[in-house]
Amino acid sequence: MRGKILQVCAVSTTVDKQLKPLIDKSISEGYEVHIACAEDGNLEDLRNQGYIVHDIHIDRKINFNSNIKSIKELFKLMRIHKYNIVHVHTPVASILGRIAAKLARVDNIIYTAHGFYFHEGMSKQAYNFYYRIEKYFAKIATDYLLLQSKEDYQLSVVKKFKKPNDIIHLGNGVDIYNKFNQEKIKEEEIINLKKNLGINQEDFVFAFIGRLVREKGIYELVEAFNNVIKVNKKVKLLLIGGLSNSERDQDISNSIADWEKNENIILTGIRSDIDCLLAASDTFILPSHREGLPRSIIEAMAMRKPVIATNIRGCREEVEHEETGYLFEKENKEELYSYMLKMTNNQGLRIKMGNKAREIAENEYDEEKILSKQLDLFNSLIK
Repeated sequence: MRGKILQVCAVSTTVDKQLKPLIDKSISEGYEVHIACAEDGNLEDLRNQGYIVHDIHIDRKINFNSNIKSIKELFKLMRIHKYNIVHVHTPVASILGRIAAKLARVDNIIYTAHGFYFHEGMSKQAYNFYYRIEKYFAKIATDYLLLQSKEDYQLSVVKKFKKPNDIIHLGNGVDIYNKFNQEKIKEEEIINLKKNLGINQEDFVFAFIGRLVREKGIYELVEAFNNVIKVNKKVKLLLIGGLSNSERDQDISNSIADWEKNENIILTGIRSDIDCLLAASDTFILPSHREGLPRSIIEAMAMRKPVIATNIRGCREEVEHEETGYLFEKENKEELYSYMLKMTNNQGLRIKMGNKAREIAENEYDEEKILSKQLDLFNSLIK
């Protein structure tokens, strides 16, 4: 065994959807990897796949009593297993994990910021509050700060969150050759998938991937799409994703019930065949109000799909306006509608944008390069 690593995040879905490639790579390099997270539907499945998962209740919000309990559980886990590295992810879990790691005197604490919690859409007061928290914990409880977003990386360096050598621009990536590769998907698979979803071969398909919550811009997307239907009846909208139990409320439940009555909107729920769903789509849309460096856009780019996204941190780093897609201002339904309509009317432009997107994905978002950066860091810390 090369060393012991604990990966900490809020919920098991994050492990399943984001961290498994890094965990698998670490194991293949000879590390013993443990996972600490809360159960939200994937924990037993992860264990059945052979992963060592510790069920630690972690709230995704600040809750003093609950947070203290989480710190105690994490501290106990770290003292028992004596990890060489604790690697934390997601906003609240990263703070609780770092406090526990400092108390347990873990030698190496790494924090990957998938997107700082503070962002341009917040009030000044809220922004300053979360900014101070991020900077404080970077200084006192983090040995290495890894940033997926270039904007976050540059801010961290300029504002001196840590010494420059301890701040690393990580980026984000997907498996662009074996999984997210349009050429790997057989035409027969696409035809069958469309048939099963109730999509006609002549339909134009928009796709959205994400949690069905307000901050993902889902309401603006549906409203803009309904306006597109008035112009072109042969369009479909794939809403790929679902809700965690903590995010269920009457407002979104009522909306989903209405969307299910719309024959042009298809709610797929949470799916594992994202590559096939993107292959069956013509344009990808992510109208989020806040993002880090969204993986879903990279997946779409790798599948040669043009992207319409909000002009916010992360999205504007990935999408080149009028080259690989379009950027629109947050919550601007009219602008979103105009770009959606433009996509339906110009196949040549879509192909050109999609090919350019694939080229950028190959150059900048190859998962293997991102994993290698992290393994190089792990190896340098454990000799």
